[in-house]
Amino acid sequence: MNRKIIHVDMDAFFASVEQRDNPELQGKPVIVGGKPDGRGVVAACSYEARKFGVHSAMPSVKAAKLCKDAIFVPPRFEAYRQASDLINGVFKSFTSKIEPLSLDEAYLDVTECALKLGSATAVAHEIKTKIKETVNLTASAGVSYNKFLAKIASDMDKPDGIYVIRPENAQRFIEKLEVRKFFGVGKVTEKKMHGLSIYTGADLKALNRLALQVHFGKSGDYYYNIARGLDERPVHAHRIRKSIGCEATFEENVIDKKEIWNKLISLAERIESVLEKKQMGARTITLKVKYADFKLITRSNTAYQLLETRSQLLDLLPDLLRKTQAGERPIRLIGISVSNLQVMKVEGDHCKVSEEAINTQLGLF
Repeated sequence: MNRKIIHVDMDAFFASVEQRDNPELQGKPVIVGGKPDGRGVVAACSYEARKFGVHSAMPSVKAAKLCKDAIFVPPRFEAYRQASDLINGVFKSFTSKIEPLSLDEAYLDVTECALKLGSATAVAHEIKTKIKETVNLTASAGVSYNKFLAKIASDMDKPDGIYVIRPENAQRFIEKLEVRKFFGVGKVTEKKMHGLSIYTGADLKALNRLALQVHFGKSGDYYYNIARGLDERPVHAHRIRKSIGCEATFEENVIDKKEIWNKLISLAERIESVLEKKQMGARTITLKVKYADFKLITRSNTAYQLLETRSQLLDLLPDLLRKTQAGERPIRLIGISVSNLQVMKVEGDHCKVSEEAINTQLGLF
């Protein structure tokens, strides 16, 4: 309980960047991603759109029905990355113990910095102020003595707020908290907990460790600890990324093999770019296909050599595609991810795929 942890979460990040860069969008319901009359899902939305029940991962058609005045804009990931890099620079001016979770949120261990500024709350205020000055965006912050509580706290006073959970108040806070708000409790686990009459932190705390292990396996220890405000996980300054992936939703259901293959080439280029930037290679490639009836399947292959380039990824895809019905039955979404990542030193230029090679691989599919 001597640690000082801050979880910083940017407010409606993608949508806020769009509103910042286009004054005409300010104060209006903005939806990033998808089209009101086509395919796609909501990548992010402004608070003005959220008032109508719109949320991320919602089909864009449904979002358009809920919010008839919504303004749909295409995502600009480069702009979001640039803003994220500047925000990370702000974090580094306060501490070197930074654990990014995504482009718009991170844990910070400010134990040492808090001694200089007087408190972790004061540090959180300084961070929020500096983010506003640097990128003209607002952030919310949760402050506590561990990661579990800091993350929950950052969502308690949104947008542009600070919420502090002190050690002496932690147990009272946790006991009143609904289990669905516990980090790590998804819809399936929530339903199972409700079946066991576990609705709040107090209900969870009433079960002993053995009972939780019986019902939830290895996660039982985790639930036992967090119900008591215990979380010793450190802030990892260098988190090991587990996978890299991207996917695309087609405007219309697609059965044409060439159109599917061209989309896979584009996705493979994006993965190659990330691998190159991170100086990483991968052992496993996974193909994701969602058919027109929304049935989702994945097919994977683990290679002997490290996968670094677009050409290496495309070499393995025809075999995976043949294990699906892509090109035989309509699909609405296609995706690629790579895992079993390994940090490496990349030398020289990545090879490019010739037109002849692309046609050969398409023929194999």
